[in-house]
Amino acid sequence: ADDDDETGKRIMDRVINATIVLAAGSFAITKLLTIDHDYWHGWTFYEVLRYAPQHNWIAYEEALKTNPVLSKMAISGVVYSVGDWIAQCYEGKPIFEFDRLRMFRSGLLGFTLHGSLSHYYYHLCEDLFPFDEWWVVPAKVAFDQTIWSAVWNSIYYTLLGVLRLESPVAIFSELKATFWPMLTAGWKLWPFAHLITYGVVPLEQRLLWVDCVELVWVTILSTYSNEKSEARISEVAIEADTNPTEV
Repeated sequence: ADDDDETGKRIMDRVINATIVLAAGSFAITKLLTIDHDYWHGWTFYEVLRYAPQHNWIAYEEALKTNPVLSKMAISGVVYSVGDWIAQCYEGKPIFEFDRLRMFRSGLLGFTLHGSLSHYYYHLCEDLFPFDEWWVVPAKVAFDQTIWSAVWNSIYYTLLGVLRLESPVAIFSELKATFWPMLTAGWKLWPFAHLITYGVVPLEQRLLWVDCVELVWVTILSTYSNEKSEARISEVAIEADTNPTEV
């Protein structure tokens, strides 16, 4: 009976997850392809595919002008959700058997904090380095990969622990264990990406480019964080088994 209940629960979870993925994917594709729906009557399918990317880009630029922070929050929320999903698949979970709550936590952090904080950070960075000399781009990359990376990684791990309802001691322990490894891990990826971020990409478009690279980085962040969390939970369980409370 217990096996049947467990099998039924797994099937139900898989159905719910598949519904979420398919609904989100269908919504995204529909929005992307129907950007011109007001005046595409008579167009061929080829014309729709040809002009849709251009018109989606125009719509995105208009959104940046009218609601810059909200637009960037939405993009970061999607990226952090998808990045965590990719991380779970990379860890070996079947594509429709992901942890919904874990994906929601990651997406929530991306939406509420990464998009908004990054918007203000990139403007602050321009104010801190208002020069046109050759050294400005390397200086921005160095600042980004020391001060900003340290701040954001700390915020990410701390609030992820809070959302997992972990104790302050456990959160601090994980932050201390992951701070330096994750900071140095970022140096293998971000300095090269940020030469483009600060050297080529316009200010208002930077977060979009960074979020594209974030798909890789969030996968690393999420995987590393959850490995540490699961390892800590296992250690606590082992300690409880080896040191049972005496009655």
